[in-house]
Amino acid sequence: MDDLCYFLIDHHLKPMLEVAVALGDDVVNRRPDLPGANSPYQLMFHSCGMLEWWTREAILGISVRRDRAAEFEASGTVAELRERVAQVSTQLRDDLARIEPDQPLRGGHADYGGTPIAASARGALLHVLEELAQHHGHLEITRDLLVRGD
Repeated sequence: MDDLCYFLIDHHLKPMLEVAVALGDDVVNRRPDLPGANSPYQLMFHSCGMLEWWTREAILGISVRRDRAAEFEASGTVAELRERVAQVSTQLRDDLARIEPDQPLRGGHADYGGTPIAASARGALLHVLEELAQHHGHLEITRDLLVRGD
């Protein structure tokens, strides 16, 4: 699944991390002055949690003990984001070698029952790509608002 690694890691996670690095520690934790807005750090932290949960827990049935709500309250340094992205990327490469696209999901997916997302690993992986692309765009808009002014 080298193609999936390319899209998830090289096309989304790495460029997202580059945005965070360019913003630096102070700005990466700022939120645009909009109702319900998230900081770049939170968007990155959530993206890593989402990717890990879907690939490990939903597809492989390996508990990741995710606190989704806490992802949107998280703060930290660019160095911590770099470590998290590296950890998730390494784990993803290892996990993708064990995932068969047509295998059924081994973990939770109650919110998506009856959809292609819950039908197979392939559906869940496409959902991960969809979500990561969405959050990548969200991060770029957030960066623009923070750099150019709210």
